[in-house]
Amino acid sequence: MTPEGKVKVKIREYLKARGDNYSFTPIGSGYGTAGVPDRIVCWRGQFIGIEVKAPGKLKTQTPIQKKAQQEIEKTGGVYLLVDSVEMVKEWFEGGIELDTAIG
Repeated sequence: MTPEGKVKVKIREYLKARGDNYSFTPIGSGYGTAGVPDRIVCWRGQFIGIEVKAPGKLKTQTPIQKKAQQEIEKTGGVYLLVDSVEMVKEWFEGGIELDTAIG
């Protein structure tokens, strides 16, 4: 399993264990929409898109992922760009808004 894949599994398990959200992984085949975040979550009525990168690779966001981030944020959704389950925990447990702006 890739380093990114390991982070995705930990995030999925964390969200499932919380039990207070609805989340899923979008289809990654040719039938999906390019740029869609790796994990889609609904929590307390809030749309959250979680884009997962391998540890230390946060600056590798593609142009289409950046466009998806902009579209999600302009409609009031939350976009989390993370490279660890700890970053997701920090946001959910601390209510901390992560700085997801990658330039």
